[in-house]
Amino acid sequence: MLKQIYEAVEFIKSKYDTKPSVGIVLGSGLGSFTDEIEIEYEIPYAAISHFPVSTVEGHSGKLIFGNLSGKKVVVMSGRFHYYEGYTAEEVVFPIRVLKFLGIETLLISNAAGGMNTTYKVGDLMIIKDHISLFTHNPLIGKNESDLGSRFPDMSEPYKNYLVTKARQIAAENNINLKEGVYVGVTGPSFETRAEYKMLNILGADAVGMSTVQEVIAAVHMGLPVFAMSVITDIGIREEDNTITHEDVLWAAKDAEPKLTLLFKKLIARL
Repeated sequence: MLKQIYEAVEFIKSKYDTKPSVGIVLGSGLGSFTDEIEIEYEIPYAAISHFPVSTVEGHSGKLIFGNLSGKKVVVMSGRFHYYEGYTAEEVVFPIRVLKFLGIETLLISNAAGGMNTTYKVGDLMIIKDHISLFTHNPLIGKNESDLGSRFPDMSEPYKNYLVTKARQIAAENNINLKEGVYVGVTGPSFETRAEYKMLNILGADAVGMSTVQEVIAAVHMGLPVFAMSVITDIGIREEDNTITHEDVLWAAKDAEPKLTLLFKKLIARL
């Protein structure tokens, strides 16, 4: 695994040798965020050694390097999911590569289903914590000490100082933020009514098919993480709750300007 990481990093540096300080992972329907970046170089995932390739609509599948809010950034425009048939190790491979490229902070976004009954479609939720019982842990197997310790502490997977900065930015810009617990599931089927209720009873405010494995890998490497969900549908409600991926993409696109503003201003304050 380390050999593959080094080979991917070497290839990327042969194309773009400027060290990024911030890594950003874009979720479903959030690709327009890249319009805000002063782009210096793009690399398709398919060109990078050992990189998986995005297969989901709404994920373009490339690394984008450039400038944003006075910082050098690298953006994953498109991520990988366990439900695509990738192993947990393959899902988090790009996160490890970003760390070895030199990033010092990781910002993650995703589209999620709301289970907190006070949420509505289009809300932004800061992820304060997560539940990972339903996904395969990417650290299972031989531990690589060059990546991190055998038993990483997960008591603060999402850094409180980053959450505090995000709160301040939201207050200054009249953005109403929710804060809650995200639960990761495998997908690709959306949850049944009973499953939504169960996950909510367990303590989750939102549910999605990404992020948790990425965050575990980042914490394992000592990488500070901030993550935010766009609530694209409401799972717990009395009326019909039929959900399609197209609905998710449209809801994410509508909420994108607020998320973009928050990420831009947060990066400026790092």
